[in-house]
Amino acid sequence: MKKRRLGHSTLEFLPIALGGSVFGWTIDEAMTHRLLDAFVDAGFSLVETAESYTYWAPNSEWGRSETFIGTWLRRNPGKRERLQIATKCTVLSRDRLRSSVENSLARLGTDYIDLFQSHRDDHEVPLEETLSTYGALIREGKIRHIGASNHDAARLAEAARIAAENGLPAYQSLQPHYNLLERPLFEGALEEECRRQGIGVIPYYPLAAGFLTGKYRSDTDFGKSVRGSSQTVRKYATDRGFGILKAVDAAARKHGASSATVALAWLLHRPSITAPIVSATNLDQLGEVLAAPRLTLDEESLAALDEASAP
Repeated sequence: MKKRRLGHSTLEFLPIALGGSVFGWTIDEAMTHRLLDAFVDAGFSLVETAESYTYWAPNSEWGRSETFIGTWLRRNPGKRERLQIATKCTVLSRDRLRSSVENSLARLGTDYIDLFQSHRDDHEVPLEETLSTYGALIREGKIRHIGASNHDAARLAEAARIAAENGLPAYQSLQPHYNLLERPLFEGALEEECRRQGIGVIPYYPLAAGFLTGKYRSDTDFGKSVRGSSQTVRKYATDRGFGILKAVDAAARKHGASSATVALAWLLHRPSITAPIVSATNLDQLGEVLAAPRLTLDEESLAALDEASAP
């Protein structure tokens, strides 16, 4: 397995990122720490979180995911250099960005963040204000690189222009919603802009909130998990969705792999993708997703997956 570089940054890592949206939601602190141990010990390093994770969970709070990562770091002080942390802020004004970075640093228990991302495009704030604030935070050593999440092609192009004209830091990554079921959300102008700029792509929901693992095939299945009971997953239970799952199942049988491994391997086959962000709630699930970079799908399987998932 080879490491991949994120855009034009200095960040390099094996091509699976561990998603922290489940930390403090569907898994507790102890399991979070076990997953982080296994992830890092397997040679992987990029962990993705956000200041807002996991405020939506019962009895949770703002920044719980970052806090769990922070307690792991405090218990494993020698492993900070083996972990690359990506976190995010939604409001992109100068004051809000500064307070967000300071609060994230405190919860994480570290003095720098490897990749700080604009969680969503904030049209209320001039891009020059956002990028100049990022520049100051980089010079102060509090963040190393910046990325964008949920931005369209036009805004990525505008941000690149403003950065170049004013000597400001540029976005090195994009975190889009992208998987076999949601190809139009990324493919086309957005993917082309990322390739034009050399932006690294770290998609979220690469397994369609679990649907592409094959565990949701009936109404009974949807009631077995917190995510399964939500419309986020149920919306995929269509003829098209099950047709895509059938193609994933066929490739999984052919290659002796899990459905999750196949769905991620398809993503990793696309030249624009750096590393999908994948959540796991136990060590078995983690093993399946970490196997994806080692799986090379044959041309027949790739063609079948492309055809089944064609927009």
